[in-house]
Amino acid sequence: MKSNIISNVILVFCCVLLVSGCSKYLDQVPNDRITIEEVFRKKGPSEQFLANVYSYVDDESDQWNGNPWLGNSDEGDITWSKYNTYALNIGNISAGNALYDNWGYYYNGIRSASYFIKHIDENIEIRSLNGQALIDQYKAEARCLRAYYYFLLMRQFGPVVLAGDSVLAPDAPAGELQLPRSPYDDCVSYVSAQLDEAAAVLPLVPSMNGQASDLAFGRMTKGTALAIKARLLLYAASPQYNGNTDLATFKSQSGTPMMSQSYDKEKWKKAADAAKAVIDLGQYSLYKDPSGDVLKSLQGIFSQAWNNEQIFSRKSNNLGTWDVHCMPRQAGGWCGIAVTQEQVDAYFMKDGKSIQASALYAEKGFTMVAGVSVFNMYINREPRFYRDVTYHNSIFQGGNMSSAAPISFFVSGLNGKNGHPTDWSKTGYLVRKNVAPQTNAGSGGTGQKQDRPIIIFRLAEMYLNYAEALNEYSPGSPDIATYVNAIRQRAGIPQYGTGPDALPLPASQNEMRDKIRAERRVELAFECHRWFDIRRWKIAPDVMGDVHGMNINKDGNDFFVRSVAATHLFRQASYWFPISQYEMDRGKMIVQNPGW
Repeated sequence: MKSNIISNVILVFCCVLLVSGCSKYLDQVPNDRITIEEVFRKKGPSEQFLANVYSYVDDESDQWNGNPWLGNSDEGDITWSKYNTYALNIGNISAGNALYDNWGYYYNGIRSASYFIKHIDENIEIRSLNGQALIDQYKAEARCLRAYYYFLLMRQFGPVVLAGDSVLAPDAPAGELQLPRSPYDDCVSYVSAQLDEAAAVLPLVPSMNGQASDLAFGRMTKGTALAIKARLLLYAASPQYNGNTDLATFKSQSGTPMMSQSYDKEKWKKAADAAKAVIDLGQYSLYKDPSGDVLKSLQGIFSQAWNNEQIFSRKSNNLGTWDVHCMPRQAGGWCGIAVTQEQVDAYFMKDGKSIQASALYAEKGFTMVAGVSVFNMYINREPRFYRDVTYHNSIFQGGNMSSAAPISFFVSGLNGKNGHPTDWSKTGYLVRKNVAPQTNAGSGGTGQKQDRPIIIFRLAEMYLNYAEALNEYSPGSPDIATYVNAIRQRAGIPQYGTGPDALPLPASQNEMRDKIRAERRVELAFECHRWFDIRRWKIAPDVMGDVHGMNINKDGNDFFVRSVAATHLFRQASYWFPISQYEMDRGKMIVQNPGW
């Protein structure tokens, strides 16, 4: 995986072996001491080592093979059964068949960061050229990255093993490498403190050699550290982690509970304060196109690189292939990333109301739009729907299309099931969000790709994190509506309690909770949030199972019938992934996740 700092960095001769070649995730010292000492004597090799620490930041553009967050949720479906998302959806996962097994991978990143933190002070060349301040910044970047990798472990596996700052000798007895998982709240406290320590040193804007620089985009900043903390604490305050009595029997080998059994309202305050700290930095703003065009604003969030809404993005990524997977066959794409009917139904109408509440919604009949017959289900929807979803007879131009044209998902249509043995959407929809029409690399894999960073944290999430946490801690606070309304105003739909065509302000905490969750589902769609949201809210058993779409086996009016497209199985054990049996056999003090 390439670094998101230096796209084509050739790692110093030993770093790959030192960092990724070690199989013991707690064995933190490489065997070749002489070689690693050379690395930390010179500025360039040390910076290349740090670049390798960055390389463990996931490229989540690959949602068909490398990550399951979209295809194993209720918002999307991956077309092909050859990928592990399909195995996951049918329940073919166990400790012996640990799909998406990132446990050792993230610990390699943690190990690499820890070694860097331990030894970067030895670099006399950096100190002589740039002073101790640059060394302190690099150390803070590594500390922030290490905390982020712990968070990624925690969101996938729950409580983790906290290796700390200790550096173990290569000849350490096996017993010294055996550490238990820490209770979840202890993990949160440790990672939060590490992020605070990093944030106190990191610059406000990306910098290189102590100076602000566009070349440094993608590096850790104060805002990045605080944003990671905000998401960490939001998860920790949520029902999955805050007084979850379903996990009363989840204990360490010594009998220590892994999950607190007492609900703590103050966790919501910590989460609200953390999100507000990002907002109050004043470094970020919701992206709005200078033209004032709502759709251009919504598209520009992703297409305008390094804009002021982006808090942390990964420079090196595979978004060009994402484009091709999402594009219809008419454009040379592969019809691979489908939107579920459940997600289509989640989008509001242009009056800002849900489809259940709006008089504008109809599920029968057709309307002529620019000479094309469009099913009334897709008429009068909010702008985010038209940005995010390619539906039957929507107009698309991209890839190898010379002109705009309606996209047909009928069984005998240009993108339908009969036209290709594997490349067809099972729902009759495709993801359009964050698809660059300039990419023309389908149908054989050659052609141009539009390069852009993939966003990992952006300000809109912080607004929604803040509103959600504040509603749980201090319902009725005017800030709740203020920040939800800021999202809706940018999206071009009526706000709650203010502005043109205002909707009634939600009257209760429960009603506001529902509104915030609905807003989050739409605003953050297909950005790797939904999988974790439905689990932390403990609603996954209610929303997973059969997912639906249009009837892709039919033409004409028979197509427009809600039909089961796939089954995304959820069982009680599915809240976290299993730790692989391989890791369990090596880590004798590690307890397995419940249900596995």
